[in-house]
Amino acid sequence: MTGAVFQLADVSYRYDSVVALDHISLAIEPGKRTALLGPNGSGKSTLLRLLDALHYPDSGSIAFHGEPLHRTRFDQDGFAIDFRRRVGLVFQNPDVQLFNPTVFDEVAFGPLQFRMPREEIVRRVSETLDLMEIGHLKGRPPHRLSGGEKKRVALASVLVLDPEVLLLDEPTAGLDPRSESQIIDMLIAWGDGNKTVITATHDLGLVEDIADYCVILQEGKIAAEGDPGDLLRDRALLGRANLIHAHRHRHASGEVHSHPHTHPHHH
Repeated sequence: MTGAVFQLADVSYRYDSVVALDHISLAIEPGKRTALLGPNGSGKSTLLRLLDALHYPDSGSIAFHGEPLHRTRFDQDGFAIDFRRRVGLVFQNPDVQLFNPTVFDEVAFGPLQFRMPREEIVRRVSETLDLMEIGHLKGRPPHRLSGGEKKRVALASVLVLDPEVLLLDEPTAGLDPRSESQIIDMLIAWGDGNKTVITATHDLGLVEDIADYCVILQEGKIAAEGDPGDLLRDRALLGRANLIHAHRHRHASGEVHSHPHTHPHHH
């Protein structure tokens, strides 16, 4: 049995007086595609930031392949470089991530930081731009692109390093249906489906497409975890976790009915 990629033990985190994560314990297995499902404010984005060691727990512990993710470990160049190479985070808002003058420079930035040989950088960037179907944009400034194009460039800037773990925060937020469908297909195919991918989303329709394990977060706690299909069929659970709401409609007779509504995702 291979050990967990991430092991969280009783992890809590707060922003000033606001509790974002409340005593979370969770194991992420290698090669598993996990969805973190919950409404806005449930702690999904915070959890991704802790897994990427952008924040550290106020209490409890997080280990990556058994190595504790402590602030002090990241003061050691060797550990920090290895971790940053192996774990990549794509933010919900690509504008946070994009700062180079051209798309090519943006995607080449990570490999340059790791001092890869020039020929390898050019090869990796070209292959990744082709994978994301944005080769034709390589000379364009990222800030002049559409939302969907920016999202692809942000993804490419992480995928170019071929990370072992991919962390995605609402990867399809704000995209038109065609761009959304293409990005989902790319994520499913990436790494031949053998990579560890952790996706935060509140889109119930995405979950079964992108994940083989699901963790439902509610107010910073784990409300449930397990097979996506099983959890999505549990209407009472989804209602308690604020992932579905009731639609009311009035019949000709004047009678008012309400029924749960989930905003399904359409390809």
